[in-house]
Amino acid sequence: MKSRASLLFAATIAAIALSPAPLAAQLESIRGAPPTIDITPQRIELPPGVEPATTMAEGRAVGQVYRIVTLDGGPDGINSVIALAPDITKQVRNLQRRGLPLDGRAVLVKDNIETRELPTTAGSLALKDNMTGRDAPLIANLRAAGGVVMGKTNLSEWANIRSNDSTSGWSAVGGLTRNPHAIDRNSCGSSSGSGAAVAAGFAWGAIGTETNGSITCPASINGVVGFKPSVGIVSRTHVVPISSTQDTAGPMTRTVYDAALLLTAIAGEDEADAATLDAVRVSDYTAGLGDFSLEGVRIGVMRDQIGNDARVAGVYEKALADLEAAGAELVDIEFEMNEEIWDASFTVLMFELREEMGKYLASIPQIDGADTPRSLADLIAFNEGSEAEMRWFNQDLFELAETTTDREAYEAARAKALRIAGKETLDALMAQHNVQFLTAPTRGPAWMSDLVLGDQFNGSIGFGTPAAVAGYPHLTVPMGDVENLPVGISFFGAKWDDHGVLKVGAAYERARSAELPKPSFKRWSPQ
Repeated sequence: MKSRASLLFAATIAAIALSPAPLAAQLESIRGAPPTIDITPQRIELPPGVEPATTMAEGRAVGQVYRIVTLDGGPDGINSVIALAPDITKQVRNLQRRGLPLDGRAVLVKDNIETRELPTTAGSLALKDNMTGRDAPLIANLRAAGGVVMGKTNLSEWANIRSNDSTSGWSAVGGLTRNPHAIDRNSCGSSSGSGAAVAAGFAWGAIGTETNGSITCPASINGVVGFKPSVGIVSRTHVVPISSTQDTAGPMTRTVYDAALLLTAIAGEDEADAATLDAVRVSDYTAGLGDFSLEGVRIGVMRDQIGNDARVAGVYEKALADLEAAGAELVDIEFEMNEEIWDASFTVLMFELREEMGKYLASIPQIDGADTPRSLADLIAFNEGSEAEMRWFNQDLFELAETTTDREAYEAARAKALRIAGKETLDALMAQHNVQFLTAPTRGPAWMSDLVLGDQFNGSIGFGTPAAVAGYPHLTVPMGDVENLPVGISFFGAKWDDHGVLKVGAAYERARSAELPKPSFKRWSPQ
């Protein structure tokens, strides 16, 4: 048991690190303060690996762990963190001494990305003891840049590709993640825990993964910044896969600058991931963010993708007014998606899921005391024998993927999906309207979580699919709220123009006039 003095110190450091006062700004070299909430010191057990702090950086990490222990567990907890690293304070101490860019900042990692000290489960009981002892290359890059692996975050199981009837944010390993702004509402997925944890102030930043909306939706709904980079900027090796065409990891943070800093850390070439070899990167994604001007920047407004929620539209119009006031030239665009993209991209996901999952499972070490799954068929069989896995929804997508084996049809579908999403949509819209970027609302506000009936998306809002399918960058930035439930604004650009998208997002962030909602850590109630 930690001493009362140690606990009081942790709580004091938490209060300092979480305060919006000038001292907190001095402790962080970059902008953005976590949400404030009164935490009364309690006699609780802090996890192993959390030692008495001797520096402010160590104190921030101790305070974040104290916050996790206090706010993440229990019947009304956020339930965003699956596991904490066993050596958090030691990591901070060792990394801070080296003067690296991230300087010992604590980062939570979605639990489909391998880290050497913790199992990688993808939320499934089939992999609950999948201790590979490996760092994914993006994690090796994170450590090399001075980042601390704080722990693993919950996710929508198998990155939400098991069933059409799933509830986002639920996994058999981690349970249901709750939204810090309203704990009875959903945190979206599949990077649910990463988005919720950053919103709750449990870490400086988090890493999520996206195939189609899995970074940007939870970021928007939890009121944080999320960036899906161009496919190839970040390695996918040792990340539990869905699609070699669309998968990517990316940062989830409280500010665009932080997202750019974290992206700079994790990006890099990887001989084992061919998509990274031809990627066009910049050495520092934070460069120029602070003084980028929107003056004369032409941005296409996707009018038909604003959706049918007048409240979201109202928040978005205020964001557009902020962009215009900052000098941006807004160009209204009317556009209807080529409906063939849906079937084509779905075929790609189903075919690649079976192949890529098989490759990943073949690469993991034998799991001690268990039958190690080596194929998608093995996962299907495991689920069929598990009441815990199958209680809330089925595995119809797994079963469909197992039978999607026509390579010729897959290759034709992949070519069609990439052509429609890239050349005929994003590239064509930017060229025809002479705009540098496109924008739309990201998603609507969070819906009530319902394990019985599943998700309740408003599909009329947003324009994320073309960027996901084509592998182009997509940034979401908080723009306001509907009844204290966050909503985000999306920015899209050409492939490899990740730096440009981050710069326009940072400029909007500075121009934003809306007051952003703070997490309540309570159930939603009318204001």
